[in-house]
Amino acid sequence: MFHKEGFKIITITSLIIVAGILLADAFISIAWLQKSIQFGLILLYVIVLQFFRNPKRNTLINDGQIIAPVDGKVVVIEEVFEPEYFKDKRLQVSIFMSPLNVHVTRYALSGTVKYSKYHPGKYLVAWHPKASTENERTTIVLENKTFGQILYRQIAGALAKRIVNYATEGQEVVQGTDAGFIKFGSRVDLFLPLNTKIDVKIGDKVKGGEQIVAHK
Repeated sequence: MFHKEGFKIITITSLIIVAGILLADAFISIAWLQKSIQFGLILLYVIVLQFFRNPKRNTLINDGQIIAPVDGKVVVIEEVFEPEYFKDKRLQVSIFMSPLNVHVTRYALSGTVKYSKYHPGKYLVAWHPKASTENERTTIVLENKTFGQILYRQIAGALAKRIVNYATEGQEVVQGTDAGFIKFGSRVDLFLPLNTKIDVKIGDKVKGGEQIVAHK
């Protein structure tokens, strides 16, 4: 199953791959070179397909738990000052996605979207300390009765050139459902209340839509 954000790219890539294989067959007479080019094109196609995969996840909805919004590796857990929306201290949990990870963003919590804003910016590597404030990014705030407000930020990486965000202010959202997509390597930051109990540690690999990263 592939994500809808990849349909156009997959279609274009399919046409290019088929044309490339046929042209190689028609115009390259050196057998090893012909096969190498065709194999390379097929490998490229497989990479594109795996990037846009959208596996079904079984989310156990719980207002007292924050689930991982994306697949990836936990790279930051620390108390920080959040300057854009809260303007006070929060617990930050950051998850880095490599190009091999599923890049669907899922809602970490059910609730109401209180804030949703897109910021154009740079394309520093996603683990760079300034990526959270200088890269292309979106900031979304969700509110429910258990946690109050939490903020998550989709951050473009060095390869990512487009962030897709489905959250609109006033929208009621359900934990685990699609919140957007980041095309190629990237990161998602969660900013949680200081009294939140964290259930992961730095270096953990998490599964978006299923794994619990924090609870009340």
